Formats: sequence, structure tokens, C-alpha cells
Amino acid sequence: MTTIHLDRDQYLELEKIGLGALAPVTGFMTETELHSVVDHMRLPSGAVFPLPVILPIQSAQAQGLECGSQVDLYFHGTQVGVMQIKSIFEFDKKIAAQKVFGTTDPAHPGVSQFLRAPSITIGGPVKLLTRVPLEFDAHELTPEETKRTFNERGWQTVAGFQTRNVPHRAHEYLQRIALEHVDGLFIQPLVGRKKKGDYTPIAVITGYKALISEFFPPDKVAFGVLSTAMRYAGPREAVFHAIVRRNYGCTHFIVGRDHAGVGDYYGKYQAQQLTRQFEGELGIEIMRLHGPYHSSKCDGIVTEQTCPHEMTDPRSVTHISGTDMRAMLIGGRTPAPHLMRDEVISSLRDVPLFITDENLDDQ
Repeated sequence: MTTIHLDRDQYLELEKIGLGALAPVTGFMTETELHSVVDHMRLPSGAVFPLPVILPIQSAQAQGLECGSQVDLYFHGTQVGVMQIKSIFEFDKKIAAQKVFGTTDPAHPGVSQFLRAPSITIGGPVKLLTRVPLEFDAHELTPEETKRTFNERGWQTVAGFQTRNVPHRAHEYLQRIALEHVDGLFIQPLVGRKKKGDYTPIAVITGYKALISEFFPPDKVAFGVLSTAMRYAGPREAVFHAIVRRNYGCTHFIVGRDHAGVGDYYGKYQAQQLTRQFEGELGIEIMRLHGPYHSSKCDGIVTEQTCPHEMTDPRSVTHISGTDMRAMLIGGRTPAPHLMRDEVISSLRDVPLFITDENLDDQ
């Protein structure tokens, strides 16, 4: 039987498929499934799914593979799954990238990763046989575990929150708004592959542990990481993140400003607009919240819905985003308490903050 050795990203895709986190996807996408997702943001069944989940392989690995055969999937020397091959194909990655990411610019980290992948792709249903221990397993919950946790706590409604950043006051503002409307909050930072300059997983975990332990009611917040790659696909990734959180048992999902964006590739609320296209089809309610900022005139965290000063007195306004906070910390500055809590900053003093060239390939 043929063997394929997966890289870390591919293994994590297999794991998430096997755990049901990517339902209704049950395998790596076939040619028909890929084109349906790229062109229509739907699987051939009609179910909404906006991003490719594919298994590109080197041409040497493809030798001897045939549709209808079974292949053993290995990671770190362990057999982790099997796959029934239904499709072996190549596709125009630049055309697909333009549709998925809205650009073919190789400076876009998601596009760069997508275009660098091998040209041959195999697709078919998979079965997860075993999970390989990874660095952040102690902080990760499976969909079965989160659903059980929510049920044990009596939560009928749960808002999921996606992040790749250390918590700042704008994120905290969104989380508190959500908690005014639901029984519980599930904070689930993404700790898979990210780009150089993003926060390290341990920094995100440490910062959130500090925030949750000191500033949220313990019976109202659950925490667990999501080990999957960041795609930086903006609007499409917002829909993807919502579907994933539905599979983890959330009833609501927060989409704020420039969700899953990078640089200036996407509009401020373009992700919210795309979620409206699938209103009623996602199995989860989207909480579309405005992007918070600090207004010294209003003396607090506000949005354009509640504060006029972004237009009338922009000097009194300080925008708060992951990009802004990273720039401050990289520059050796300490964000003011109204931007990021002192307790969060203190928790990070002995923690490596940012992904560098040295650890970029270790993700």
C-alpha cells in the first residue's frame, strides 16, 4: 500500500476533518469539490464552504497512485490516517488564488503559501486513525469536548471568538458585548501556521489566560485553542471560521472589523457583508460588531456607532488593532492601559512575543 508523509499543516487538516471540525467536509477535496468551493463557495451538495481543503503532493509521491486505491497517511513517523483516492488532478492555482483571496499578489501571506504548494493534488475521503501529540495539546479541546463543556455549564447560547492576537481592550470590548446576549463565551485563538511578525502561540495563550482569570466570570468563559493554519483570506475566512465554530457547538460567532484580514487587501467590513450572503444557511448566528477604538473625549472604548469623534476630533481617537499593538511592542513601547491591560502585558514579560524567521518553519 502506498504511503504519503504529511507536513504539519496537512496533518492538522486531516485531524480537524477526522474530529468533525470542518464538517460537512469529510476528506481532502476532489477536483469537482475544489472547483465548486472556489467558484461558488459551496460543496457540490450545496452546503456552504468557502475555502479549499486540499492535499497537494510532490510529483514523486504521485507515482503509482491510482483513483480507487487507498493510501496510508503518516506524520512524524506515525500512521495517522488512511485515504481513499477519488481524484488526482492539477488546477490553475493563480485563478483559484484570485477567487479565494481576491489577489494573486505573492506579498499576501495566504497567496504565497497557496502558490508555493506542489501542483499535483489528490482528493478523497479520509479516516483519522490516531492523533500525534503536539506542543499545545493541553490547551486544545475537540468539538466533542467543547459541546460537553457547554452542556455541563447549562449554556444554551455560546458566542465563539476567533483571534490570532494577544488580547487588547478592543477585543475585550467585543467579548463583553457578546456576553450581554449569550450564556457563555468560547475564546478560541488560532495557533496553527501564521506569518512572520504575528504573535507566537504561547504569547496568545499566556495573554488570554491572564485576561480570563482576572477579568471575566469563571463560569461564563471557556478557552481552547484551534490548531489550524491561518489563511488570511479575509471575508471567505470569516465564513470558514463561523462554520468551524458551529462545529464546536457555538450558536453565535463574532465578526468584527477586517476579520482574518492582512494589510489592506480587504475592506473594513467586507467580511461582515459576505456573511450576509449566506444568512440562515450557516447554522450559526453572526454577531456583526463595529470596530472599537478609544476616545479620550468619550473616555472609553467606543465605536463609530456610539462616538462621533473619529470624524469630529480624530486627535482624540486611538485605534486599537492587533497590528497597532504589535507595532508598539515590536518598537519597544508599552501600550497604555486603555489599549492593553497591564496584567496582560505583565504576563508576557518572559514569553517570546513574535514569530521570527527562526521559528517560522517550526509551526
